[in-house]
Amino acid sequence: MKPATAAALDEAAAILGGGGLVAFPTETVYGLGADACNERAVARIFAAKGRPQFNPLIVHVKDLAAAARYADFDGPAKALAARFWPGPLTLVLPRHADSGLSLLVSAGLDTVALRVPAHPCAQKLLAAFGGPIAAPSANASGAVSPTRAEHVAQSLGSEPDLIIDDGPCSIGLESTVVDASGETLCVLRHGAVTLEELRTEFGSVADASAAGETAETVKSPGMLARHYATSLPLRLDATSADPDEAYLAFGEALPPGAARTENLSPSGDLTEAAANLFALLRALDSQEYKAIAVAPIPDEGLGRAINDRLRRAATPA
Repeated sequence: MKPATAAALDEAAAILGGGGLVAFPTETVYGLGADACNERAVARIFAAKGRPQFNPLIVHVKDLAAAARYADFDGPAKALAARFWPGPLTLVLPRHADSGLSLLVSAGLDTVALRVPAHPCAQKLLAAFGGPIAAPSANASGAVSPTRAEHVAQSLGSEPDLIIDDGPCSIGLESTVVDASGETLCVLRHGAVTLEELRTEFGSVADASAAGETAETVKSPGMLARHYATSLPLRLDATSADPDEAYLAFGEALPPGAARTENLSPSGDLTEAAANLFALLRALDSQEYKAIAVAPIPDEGLGRAINDRLRRAATPA
């Protein structure tokens, strides 16, 4: 693990160029990166995470011009990119037949998921490497996503050839994913770019985030029924807690009796709650407790993305 110095980023770029794996921060979560054009390197991501190979990867690029080399930007796709890039939005688009991208990143589909991250460290790494970086979250597949460099080390051990540490992620939830490959825009995964924002600016936008839970229909990361999971069971919409449960609170209401309580946001701020979600789930995921009881979260705006993660985390194995 190394801090995000210019020397460390140059080293990371060299590792990527040699087919290695680098964990690095984005504004959403830490990603496990590989050269998106190197089939063997991309395969290492799946092996390191224990990730099903029918689950597509997001390809990170420096800007819209770079993204246009790999996919078709017809219809509203270019307007979406102009409005939300760089930032926490991933677009699923028709992949160019001659894109040069590893076929594994698309999991056999004719589409590719592209994002331009806003994080300065991610941008510097993309510039140093000079090519597209495939990067799912830097954790074991299905487990709680990493929002700090130490989370990566705890989850993946020595699998990354280098972990770049640039502090905690500011957003703390994976990017919103919008399928812009067809006639209708569809949200495949909720994130910091909310469904309300998208509908305000682009009119009719479908919500397909609950679909796509089989190998035949998964078009985006984060659509599997069980994902982001803790080792302890989660009890959602809990307004009380048993003495042998940990309690994840939201807002001012703190029911008595829990073995331990952590608060996503004492003031009830959804942005703060999103940034704290994965770190606090990790903190409470201890065998000292029988389960984690989670307070109700408003199912609107960023709360919809938080609830999506919690529902998938709570799905039985």
